Amino acid sequence: MSSQPTLFPAENEESPRNTHGSPGRAWLGVVSAEHARYAARHGWIQLNNGDRRNLARMSRGDGFVYYSPTERMGDRAKLRSFTALGVIADDEPHLADEVMDMGAKGTLRPWRRAIEFEDVHAVDLRTVTGGLVLTQQPNWGYGLRFGLVSLAIEDFELLRATMTR
Repeated sequence: MSSQPTLFPAENEESPRNTHGSPGRAWLGVVSAEHARYAARHGWIQLNNGDRRNLARMSRGDGFVYYSPTERMGDRAKLRSFTALGVIADDEPHLADEVMDMGAKGTLRPWRRAIEFEDVHAVDLRTVTGGLVLTQQPNWGYGLRFGLVSLAIEDFELLRATMTR
């Protein structure tokens, strides 16, 4: 098992999806908008303070959307926007090179997944709520506290179309 991500297929290997194709599965991760922008700039995702478990549920080619309840971690003001969108670009989670300072909890090397982020703009939850399968379920927001939820492909495609306009 390699600790380095595989970002691109070899010359003789086909890409897992075409640029505009639908993924087989999709996921919704929950982080602040500030963290989502940072991750998008660097081409990776990190969830649950760097824990590996949720990242291991994903596969190369899966769609991924960041939902940001706030602008910054700990903010009281609500943002409630979808802030980044892309496709998983590696085969398994990898350990980051840098160490994160977790304050009183010490330091850790977080687990991450490589993502091919698309050029998108943030979309307020209220503009798409009526069209999302996710929000049609009672107490749908309760599951967001786990940091990662499965997302219907239809929801991923709706968000992709809305965020790329």
